[in-house]
Amino acid sequence: MARRGGFPGGGMGGGNMNNIMKQAMKMQKDMEKAQEELADKTVEAASGGGAVKVIATCGKEIRQIEISQDVVDPDDVEMLQDLVLAAVNEALRKADEETQATMSKYTGGLGNMPGLF
Repeated sequence: MARRGGFPGGGMGGGNMNNIMKQAMKMQKDMEKAQEELADKTVEAASGGGAVKVIATCGKEIRQIEISQDVVDPDDVEMLQDLVLAAVNEALRKADEETQATMSKYTGGLGNMPGLF
């Protein structure tokens, strides 16, 4: 007797297709909720031994920049610019890492694809 191919239950998955769709919809809702929470979650970075501190959200919004008076030198504005730039870039890198770590819980590693989140 020949064995029939396909999924148990007949058709293209039978009753399992409804379960798969429900799981996909739940996963989508969970991911949307996680993205909303990440938009407000903050990360902090510093440069110059803490002379410049930046607080950013995982939604990549800079919330706060603190600059110590010790690094404000009118004769060396370029150094201050470099410190601010380094702290901002580090905060955004941390925000990306936090986003990837959180979303990979839902995507099973697909979150490593550039531009996905």
